Order: sequence, then C-alpha cells, then structure tokens
Amino acid sequence: MANYTIAVGWSGKDALADSDAGKVISGADFNTEFTAVQTAVNTKADLAGSASQAFSATTAGAGTNTTQVATTAFVTSALTAATINALVYPVGSIYFNAAVSTNPATLLGFGTWVAYAAGRVPVGKAASGTFDTLNEEQGAETHTLSIAEMPSHTHGYQKHTGNSALSIHDISHTVNSYANTQTTSTGGGTAHNNIQPSITVYMWRRTA
Repeated sequence: MANYTIAVGWSGKDALADSDAGKVISGADFNTEFTAVQTAVNTKADLAGSASQAFSATTAGAGTNTTQVATTAFVTSALTAATINALVYPVGSIYFNAAVSTNPATLLGFGTWVAYAAGRVPVGKAASGTFDTLNEEQGAETHTLSIAEMPSHTHGYQKHTGNSALSIHDISHTVNSYANTQTTSTGGGTAHNNIQPSITVYMWRRTA
C-alpha cells in the first residue's frame, strides 16, 4: 500500500516570477497531482476489509502487551492448543483421564508430567493438622486394630449358683485368694478394609 506523495512542485511554481509561463497552473498539473492521490487511495484497504485486500503489518512477538495490531499470524501462534493448555495447566496441576493412559506431554503437547498418587485419593491441604503438608502420604488400604484401638467392652461368663460343686473361681474367693479365669475367644484378627468409596482414573502431575 503506497503512501501519497506530492507529484507537482507547487512551491517551486510560487517562487517563479509572475511573468514566468511556468507559474501558470495547467490542467496537466492537476491531472498529475490527482492521479498520484488516486493511486495512493486505491491501494489502501477499506475499513470494512475484504479477503482480496492486502494488509501490511508487523507481526507482534509472543510477549507483546501494547496497542500494536495483532495479525492473524500472531493470533495463530499465540493461540495454539499447546499454549492454551499450558495456561490451563500451570506447573503443579493435576490431570485426570478416565480412559487414556497416554502421558499428557504427548497427549496435550506441552510440559513435563509424571504419574501421580498411584493408589491414593487426593485431599485438600489444611492449614494445620494431619493434612497440613503438600504431597504427604497418609493412610493405608487395610488396618489391623491394636488392643488400644479396640472399643472398651466386657465379656460375660457362667458360674455355678446351685447345690452343685463350687467352681474354681468360687473356691478361690472362699479362701481369700484369686485365680485368673478367661472367657472363650472369638474373631480372627484379620485387617479390615479401610477404603472410602473411590473410582480409578489415570492421574498425572505437571512438574515443568
């Protein structure tokens, strides 16, 4: 697109003496000047624009943050899928997929990702307490209760109360001495299921 440049030396004509025939403005002068104007105007794009009109502009760099016009080349470069995904998933983000095991670096086209929290369910970080440290692993799938963890309870047992012979327990009390007795035991001591309702997915964490 050409810029308009004055074609006739008008100031030079003004400097001529009135008697100089060159000072006369002719129709040819007007034709020359308006042809130059016409050429310049015709090469400018309409504000409405059209596909057939060329538009010259400097393509801005990726970090440009000014009022510079964004060309289609700039927009195409800045808004690639990888660029958008990188904004959506900054470093530290977690990506879930319930069907595809492909590493997000390949699947999404950006970043460094590592498999994360295998066999574990995420929980929000707390300001204090058990969950106050990021990436700290807690809990287990199964757990066997210790004696201290068992609910406080008692077991009943039977002793003779009629005319039959006294039990060992009663005899021991009769002579002011004590004997330990035990009830029958039950239970197998097997670890119990400790899993909350869960669903399995592929999980990745972006590290770079």
